[in-house]
Amino acid sequence: MLTSDFNFDLPEELIAQHPSGVRGQDKLMVLNRATGKVEHHMMDDLPDLIEPGTLMIFNNSRVRRARVYGIKETTGRETEFMFLNTIDKECCVWNTMVKSAKKQKPGMHYKFPDGTVAQIIEHEGNAGTEFRALKFDFAIDENWFERNGHIPLPPYIKRGDTEEDSERYQNVYATDTGSAACPTAGLHFTNEMLKRLDEKGIERRFVTLHVGLGTFLPVREENIENHKMHEEWYTIPKETADAINKAKKEGRPVLAVGTTSVRTLESAALAEPSDGKGLQTEWVRAGTSSTSIFMYPGYKFKVVDKMFTNFHTPESTLIMLVSAFAGRENILSAYKTAVENKYRFFSYGDCMFIR
Repeated sequence: MLTSDFNFDLPEELIAQHPSGVRGQDKLMVLNRATGKVEHHMMDDLPDLIEPGTLMIFNNSRVRRARVYGIKETTGRETEFMFLNTIDKECCVWNTMVKSAKKQKPGMHYKFPDGTVAQIIEHEGNAGTEFRALKFDFAIDENWFERNGHIPLPPYIKRGDTEEDSERYQNVYATDTGSAACPTAGLHFTNEMLKRLDEKGIERRFVTLHVGLGTFLPVREENIENHKMHEEWYTIPKETADAINKAKKEGRPVLAVGTTSVRTLESAALAEPSDGKGLQTEWVRAGTSSTSIFMYPGYKFKVVDKMFTNFHTPESTLIMLVSAFAGRENILSAYKTAVENKYRFFSYGDCMFIR
């Protein structure tokens, strides 16, 4: 299957540059993945579209102020670093994604806004890529990012971050800081919406997957099967695993909110365990692990029954994932309809419920 099979025409004016005026006041497309039928709703309608007893899984990862600008000591020029994850246990070495990476070489030093200095060091696997290992003399923490960093808006948002983004590029239920990009399907949910879901008898549980930019890197391979995903860490708490196994056993649907929740659940899926009588008793187990799962058409979903998601970029791993779930033809047809109806696309855009 070719990367170009997942391309579609998108007018630039439909790429949302700002969040909606009020959180949750967004268009909602409902897609029947069996028939391809599309319905048009508003986000406010969602509780009435989900059957009681459904288990919704949210990713509670919180966005770090991960975009930090350093001054290269040899030239005085500003360099943009996107901090992804720590490399050593003391947290003094970070894996970063760097603008103009070819010019940023081991041995170079950079000074950050508070005067902190770090050095690029050799790291296996980074040569020839946009990633660089950055070594500090002390462990930096979230306070350091708060002092020095910016909200890491995606590159298709053609503006700098503002104070509004500090609130609107975070999910209202986000608690565990560590993502370099927001799990944006959750941006449509307000505390009032969560309360309405509770009142409808819709169960909610959380997982944590810290989003790295590997999810958003372009697919550079002509054949998608040759693309390799970067690893991301996830955690499934015991109460979430128990709730999933109970729902699956009782035949109640599991609705994943966002592709990161989908990737977490499918990464943790067990390979048809049985109780000795040929019956499945567990679908996932609690714990922390890493995943580089890549889902595209042909993938068989083991845990997720329904999906709530945003509209994704052409030829991305994310549009391939939703195509695996709903069918490539159904997704491309739905996206064409979304363009015709002026839906807003990507992180700050409108949303889709696939059932």
